[in-house]
Amino acid sequence: MTDHADAALIERIQALTAPMRPVPTGAAPRIEPLEGIRAVLFDVYGTLVISGCGDIGLTAESSAADPFQEAWSAAGLDTAALPPDGPGLLAALIHADHAQSHRRGVDHPEVDILAIWRRLLDQRELSATDRVLRRLALEYELRTNPVWPMPGLAAVIDKLSAGGPVLGIVSNAQFYTPLMLGAFLGEPLDALGFDPDCCAWSYRQGVAKPSQNVYAPALRGLTERHGIAPAQVLYIGNDMRNDVRPAQALGCRTALFAGDARSLRLRADDPGMRDIQPDRVITSLDQVLDVLRPA
Repeated sequence: MTDHADAALIERIQALTAPMRPVPTGAAPRIEPLEGIRAVLFDVYGTLVISGCGDIGLTAESSAADPFQEAWSAAGLDTAALPPDGPGLLAALIHADHAQSHRRGVDHPEVDILAIWRRLLDQRELSATDRVLRRLALEYELRTNPVWPMPGLAAVIDKLSAGGPVLGIVSNAQFYTPLMLGAFLGEPLDALGFDPDCCAWSYRQGVAKPSQNVYAPALRGLTERHGIAPAQVLYIGNDMRNDVRPAQALGCRTALFAGDARSLRLRADDPGMRDIQPDRVITSLDQVLDVLRPA
């Protein structure tokens, strides 16, 4: 069930998003069936949804006239207290948070964007309710990182959830990410067949991909709730370094999603990627069904 506050945010997601089409990559699909797959874990940005900046936004730049001011006003904040360089201040706060996490030994830190916005408002000596903070963060994200579902998303999820593999997510994300997916698919994720215990969102853990640690909750949920080992898991993502390499290191099978040139990350110039190859390559989401089809 979606509460009233989330329903209001979902309405804003629907109002602030507009259709986009993926940009062809020219990649050749490899969609031969994989045997023994009992679970599928997805990345989100660049895989399940088209992302204007190719990943979760946070501090992404936008072509909009002034997305920071627009988000500030939409959240009902006093425009007289608007920072002169809001995006720069936001980026600096994120950088400082990352640096603090690095000092604690976190390999790839992730922020909770609501805490970052709270600090920004504190610097302006402004108070705000959680509702206002969530609205502000969402408004800015959607103005700086346009998103839209990948073609075929709803149909593929519907077919997979109809008695097929266990479904989960491992994604660099913020609180609005599952709301966005629910807005696009028409229902909360758990109602669509995603097991909440097999979903891992980076902001909840304070660590982001490519760290292997971000995968731990989802893989633990698959093992403890379903008796599924990593070798029986197919992980699908658009980034060779953030998705394919860590998932393979944890024992999962992998499929590189090469369906949108905005977000495809081959990392060919990274020496650490020379020996890394995905088990399969898909260029549209419906090809997942081919990969999972019995041989």
